[in-house]
Amino acid sequence: MNETGAVLPWLVIRQDDNGNRYRVGRYATEAEARKIADSLDGRGHKQLYWVERIGRTAR
Repeated sequence: MNETGAVLPWLVIRQDDNGNRYRVGRYATEAEARKIADSLDGRGHKQLYWVERIGRTAR
């Protein structure tokens, strides 16, 4: 949940070429998060971008 009370369970994560990870943003839907991750990934930099859901464990 953010400051306005909106539930934003989807994260976009960036990993740079040194292995450091950063949260880029939080989003309400997976589609919205994927759209951002895809647009950032398409810029051709060495960073990796992916989407994760808060509160879910890896399978």
